[in-house]
Amino acid sequence: MTAPDVQVESPFSEDSSSSEGSSSSSPPRNGAPPQLPPRQNTHPPPLPRRRPNDALPPPPTRTIALGDKLPPPRRPQTPSSSEEEEEEKVDPAGMPDTSRASRRPPGVGISTDRIPAPSHSEVAVHGRVAVVAHHHKIRVWDVGGAEAPKWEVDLKDVLKDYKVKEKEVKVSSMEFLGAGGLLWLGTKEGHLVEVDVKQGLVAGVKLSAHTHAVTYIFRIARTMVTMDDNGKVLVFAPDEGSGEVRLLQTQPRVVRIADKQQFARVIGGKLWTSARMDPGTTAGGASSRGPIVRVYDILTPGSSGRSLLPTEHVGNVTCGTVLPSEPDLAYLGHEGGLISIWSLVGEGDGMPKCLEVTKISTSDVLCLEGVNDRLWAGGRKGMVAAYDVSAKPWVMTNNWNAHSGLPVVKLVVDPWSIEKLGRLCVISVGRDERVRFWDGLLAENWIDMELLKREEEFSNFRDLSVLVVSWNVDAAKPDALLSGTPENVNFLKNVLQTIDSPDIIVFGFQELIDLESRKMAAKSVLLGGKKKTADGTISEKVSSAYKKWYDKLVLAVRLAMPPETPYTVIHTENLVGLFSCIFVKNTERFSLKDVAITTIKRGMGGRYGNKGGIVARFIIDDTSICFINCHLAAGQHHVRQRNADVAALLEEKALFPASDTAHQDPVAYVGGGDGSMVLDHEIVFFNGDMNYRIDQRRDPVVAAVRAGDYDYLMAHDQLLIQMKTNRAFRLRTFHEGPLTFAPTYKYDRRSDEYDTSEKRRIPAWCDRILWRSRHPQRVAQLHYQRYEADVSDHRPISAGFQMTVKSVNREKRARVKEEVREQWELQEQNLLIAAREFYVSQAMLC
Repeated sequence: MTAPDVQVESPFSEDSSSSEGSSSSSPPRNGAPPQLPPRQNTHPPPLPRRRPNDALPPPPTRTIALGDKLPPPRRPQTPSSSEEEEEEKVDPAGMPDTSRASRRPPGVGISTDRIPAPSHSEVAVHGRVAVVAHHHKIRVWDVGGAEAPKWEVDLKDVLKDYKVKEKEVKVSSMEFLGAGGLLWLGTKEGHLVEVDVKQGLVAGVKLSAHTHAVTYIFRIARTMVTMDDNGKVLVFAPDEGSGEVRLLQTQPRVVRIADKQQFARVIGGKLWTSARMDPGTTAGGASSRGPIVRVYDILTPGSSGRSLLPTEHVGNVTCGTVLPSEPDLAYLGHEGGLISIWSLVGEGDGMPKCLEVTKISTSDVLCLEGVNDRLWAGGRKGMVAAYDVSAKPWVMTNNWNAHSGLPVVKLVVDPWSIEKLGRLCVISVGRDERVRFWDGLLAENWIDMELLKREEEFSNFRDLSVLVVSWNVDAAKPDALLSGTPENVNFLKNVLQTIDSPDIIVFGFQELIDLESRKMAAKSVLLGGKKKTADGTISEKVSSAYKKWYDKLVLAVRLAMPPETPYTVIHTENLVGLFSCIFVKNTERFSLKDVAITTIKRGMGGRYGNKGGIVARFIIDDTSICFINCHLAAGQHHVRQRNADVAALLEEKALFPASDTAHQDPVAYVGGGDGSMVLDHEIVFFNGDMNYRIDQRRDPVVAAVRAGDYDYLMAHDQLLIQMKTNRAFRLRTFHEGPLTFAPTYKYDRRSDEYDTSEKRRIPAWCDRILWRSRHPQRVAQLHYQRYEADVSDHRPISAGFQMTVKSVNREKRARVKEEVREQWELQEQNLLIAAREFYVSQAMLC
């Protein structure tokens, strides 16, 4: 009986791959050059040449005798301008866990795209009223109302009666007074203006209340506070009789603070400020723990401020807040992605005290806001993230693109929205010149978690088997398997029979072309030539190495599988040595949706494909599955580069086209994703030559391999160490089966001996297969093993899995979701009551 044909649905894509060729070192010369006569050396020896990725040479040492003057202390290093380089320098000990953050924007159903906020404008929101002031123009909008502003006020026209020149009018700060009918404005020229936003009229003007620009206006219960750049603070306390404050009738009290304060915010009823320090300087010239934080009790007449320092050196203060779930703590954001945490209880003097410093980002924290039990942070790339800070490390629960990749310049909670809108709104303003409204209670997070708990009520489940094969073939041709040992001849047959007729077969190969060959690498970079003919078959222009392996795999699957179970190739792709080929049983072929495959280049900063990955995905039933075949940065000590490669593969944005139905029917993708990123998928398999090494000398490693002491080797395995100790490592939430086989790298070809060349490379488990599932119990590993095919300097490996996929009944799910929403409404009311009590205690509501 003849074996059934293997159908070919979608072979190679049309786009060409490119790579950077890496040349091998030239061989030693046979003869030594004639020696020159000796000469006296009159110059110091030259510094050794350093490759870009090598560590710097150790600094010169100096012996200090008793009584000698000590050298000056080292200055702290300034942050790198490259975020990728900065990320590699991060101490991972305190970095939050970002692996399961939801990317779904927590909208509140309010469209605010029509409210523009031009660059350098001031924005204030009070319930249904949003005010945007740009230079001398003040526009009042009804949130969720008409497309045009409700009122528009031109301060130039208003101040003409006060003989103020037109060019001198520019709004620099704003804050609502009391219940929101009145708005106070501060100008760059030091004027204060009171506007009735309900009528769109100016109710009062106090010219030159400040002699410098009014940089901040705060409201503490019914007290209004204005602050200028020269350190003058005016405190407008309410009248004892009426209990009200009006700009023209209330006589302010003057308080002096330090001038030129870049940061200012009222936290816990006190005014917190901090001035900007120049790069490389120390706080006040006396401490390396700067910048100085000054805290003033401005509501108590006669009190003086206190200067405080963080526990360690941090960047300038950019923002600050208090978290409702932790009312005794204050959080200050800093340049460089750091957050300092302060106790508001203090010690005997009652002043705050810095408790610790933690890092949450590789770039500056531009704005912070405490909302319910989450700490919200805005950054330079337009992202807003919400953190659960109740445990260490912190957990990023949400992370969404709020402002089109441009910096988030303001993030503020509107406590008045509890009464006016029946919800807790957070407002963000970005450099994209837009005002956005967000759900502060993150209702969709709660609903998603409850639906996840009840998934069995509206889903049917079935099991599928998956076989993943990974091998760095070191440019070996498939014909090489036909000669030599039985392990070579029977390799593909043996690996395909480790699982009885798997439903999905994934081959991920690396180095199908010789990356050490300049000619081959240059041809691949410059010519590429991945074309398909009209009938969809592979073109003759495709590199013969890929076509030979493709044909070999198709034949091997045809011969190894039972005749009654034909397979279809649904994915095949190559990228300068990388090659992926995915087979699916014909019986499962029609269950697939959203089938896509793409490549990510990581060589030379992402310009070339000699390192990188092939990413394939599809949905089967209602479960999304993603397969990554990778080749990461080589080198014994290049762990950071490998970590950066992993991060780039997992966090590449717009990797796939966004699913049109992801938001309306998010049953296949997870974390609020739309399928455009790797971690949007419910199940992810990650395999390839990851190049993580064993950090030990060669002789002890070889001895441990011969003795079968794999526990000793695993204790020094770089990948396992990163997964265990590096909280910022992107593979930290992935799983790997026990390593019960010898290291697969690096062998002499056609030999069982580890590298005997002059380089004598240390054996390592470079070749790995990992996986990640939203439900860990839905993926079970059946085997994880290596094979003894010796035509390459790597040994091939495979892993078998039993995977559970789901089919969702949409009608049942809709009924369950409606029940969950009703439960949320009760939960929401309790949270809003608690939030209101907190904002009253913080004098943000009155």
